[in-house]
Amino acid sequence: MRQIQKAAVLGSGVMGSGIAAHLANIGIPTLLLDIVPRELTEAEKAKGLTLEDKKVRNRISEGAVQKLLKQKPAPLASKKNFALIEAGNFEDDMPRLKDIDWVIEVVVENLDIKRDVFESVDKYRKQGSIISSNTSGISVEAMAEGRSDDFRRHFLGTHFFNPPRYLKLLEIIPTRDTDPEVLSFMKTFGEDKLGKGVVVAKDTPNFIGNRIGTYGLLVTVREMLKGGYSVGEVDSVTGPLIGRPKSATFRTLDVVGLDTFAHVANNVYEQVDGEEKEVFEVPGFMKDMLNKGWLGSKSGQGFFLKQGKEILELDPKSLEYVPRKQLKTPSTEASKQEKGTANKMKAIVFGNDRASELLWNVFSPVYIYSAKLLGEIADDIVAIDNAMKWGFGWQMGPFESWDALGVEKTVGKMEAEGREVPGWVKEMLAEGFTSFYKEEEGTRYFYHQGEYRAIETNPKVIDLKQLKEQKGVIKKNSGASLVDLGDGVALLEFHSPNNSIGMDIIQMINYAVDEVAMNYKGLVIGNQGKNFCVGANLAMMLMEAQDDNFFELEMVVRQFQQAMMKIKYSPKPVVAAPFGMALGGGAEVCMPAAHVQASMETYMGLVEVGVGLLPGGGGNKELYIKHLEGLPNGVNIDLQAVANKVFETIAMAKVSTSAEEARDNNFLGKFDGVSINGDHLLHDAKQAVLALHEKGYTAPLRKPVPVVGEPGYAALLLGAQTMHQSGYISEHDLKIAQKIAYVIAGGKVPYGTKVDEDYLLNLEREAFLSLIAEPKSQQRMQHMLIKGKPLRN
Repeated sequence: MRQIQKAAVLGSGVMGSGIAAHLANIGIPTLLLDIVPRELTEAEKAKGLTLEDKKVRNRISEGAVQKLLKQKPAPLASKKNFALIEAGNFEDDMPRLKDIDWVIEVVVENLDIKRDVFESVDKYRKQGSIISSNTSGISVEAMAEGRSDDFRRHFLGTHFFNPPRYLKLLEIIPTRDTDPEVLSFMKTFGEDKLGKGVVVAKDTPNFIGNRIGTYGLLVTVREMLKGGYSVGEVDSVTGPLIGRPKSATFRTLDVVGLDTFAHVANNVYEQVDGEEKEVFEVPGFMKDMLNKGWLGSKSGQGFFLKQGKEILELDPKSLEYVPRKQLKTPSTEASKQEKGTANKMKAIVFGNDRASELLWNVFSPVYIYSAKLLGEIADDIVAIDNAMKWGFGWQMGPFESWDALGVEKTVGKMEAEGREVPGWVKEMLAEGFTSFYKEEEGTRYFYHQGEYRAIETNPKVIDLKQLKEQKGVIKKNSGASLVDLGDGVALLEFHSPNNSIGMDIIQMINYAVDEVAMNYKGLVIGNQGKNFCVGANLAMMLMEAQDDNFFELEMVVRQFQQAMMKIKYSPKPVVAAPFGMALGGGAEVCMPAAHVQASMETYMGLVEVGVGLLPGGGGNKELYIKHLEGLPNGVNIDLQAVANKVFETIAMAKVSTSAEEARDNNFLGKFDGVSINGDHLLHDAKQAVLALHEKGYTAPLRKPVPVVGEPGYAALLLGAQTMHQSGYISEHDLKIAQKIAYVIAGGKVPYGTKVDEDYLLNLEREAFLSLIAEPKSQQRMQHMLIKGKPLRN
């Protein structure tokens, strides 16, 4: 059975080193190679080094590896993964390819240079190893010309999107000679191991994502110039309003870099003709920007320029920076009243004003272009839609978006305007098929050559919306639903605003644990919202505190704590499946679970200090216990060191930047799991429940907890008092720190005293209620609700 145990990345630029980092993130030792420098640096000369020294010969790749530790966003999910990347060079280390299972080429986008590299690879690789190119547009077929038969059978394009750790799309481009088994293996490997959304693309200029994405962008620029819109006006209506990222059009270009964008556009321009060639020509004002070096974020200015606190936009006619404008019209205002992206889009596109005109003139050519390229760039519409969603962050791909506006209505409008709609779309409508997609009994179908076909999905992908349509819901209220996941496993899904925890969710947690105890093998707590859970319902708590309803607040906090204990001591296994933000109460839901199955991109932390509070749902206690449980057996426990670490994590509101970092911070235990592919998270969590059930799961025994007591409390406070005296923290920060220290220390008891969990929960609840009564804490809560960022008072 084929496996990839070792990889090599050839080319250590931003993309190459990013791919190496992502391979290290999934545990694959990776060799990162680059060219040998031809000259010594001044620093190397000063050290007396020569061009023959290994340090000099590996300088380029070694420098790239070191940069990984400083880059933001971090390419490495944990700094420990750094050890899995080894730097080398093309001249000394090519013979080592004989031990490599997958060789990925990421050198400069030049066909001759790539062919030279592959000639060397062919000489040293082992038979049966996979070779791929991360090219963003050079012909994959052309690269393999002249190579051995075995090389060609194991060769394909694997186009990652930057940054490789975070962007979901992986385009796989087979050649005529690629072995179907190799293609099938890489598709599965891409999804299951690399955590990617994989689309199989044809060997055409810029493949799928960049071909349509670049076209759409250039059409938008064309419409801006033609209709006299400003850069800011275009961005104000081409972002979240139509289901696109906040960076919209021109902010995206600034992030990508105008030089990179121009290279991608020119790649198509040189290989097509007619009207398409016209669209792909970079406009004159953008060429002027390139000449001036105004490339975007990396050069400090592009379509936008930050001056002090003000962000200015570029005027494409004068190339001067002017105050940023927004496009506000009756249709944009009407769209804000609508729910759901499809309805928002309809409200604008079918309005009758400048915003409607702009979006219609951008959407319609992109729809037609995507339909025209079907069969040329991809075999079906699903691949095209997925490429745009996974590579460009669109909520809907072009065909899904076209469906949302209505295919019949829009085709009529297009033809009335003299636009040429591809024949297959008109045939589809003539045959009575009025949409590109349809859903029946929880199964989604797509239109293909005169019929609807079921969309094939990886069996590890669970779509909650479809599952609920197929099986219904066991019980629900305003905050959560209990759903049957099948095979005797239930799922508790949060769906309150921001998945914040209020009484509705607490009630459903209690119901779910009881129901599962009687009728199921176990419970998964997970959902498919934007984030797992961003904490407790802050607005509700602030309102109660301002109304002096402390009896009510005490009851809510007590019930939350009891619900967390119910999760911990459930007779059936409870598995938490966090992803995205799992903050405050979100982290508190995870920590007592029998097992945590986290998405690799899980940002977990107890952040209550930011709103003037401390964790109130057992978070202090659980994090302290997790630190104790994480210590190796037989080691003398230094309780003070454990208490210090927990105090620091909570008082500084530390948030992990990945699931692996959450493990480093002891939010996850050593046996908790991490799902590289977020789409597989619920499946993996369900399997974890079944595995625990098969092993004969029983609830953990209640054990007393040793604490540092009064002397430990004094030690914890020392650092906070020093920071206060130095002016680093305010008096209110110090007050919060004192409360956290008191709870973690276990109150006024001797060092080493063993206390029960209820005692620690009582301390935590009392401290929480005393802080929420403080006017300065209430100010912090209000500031967070209004401004979305912490207040230092």
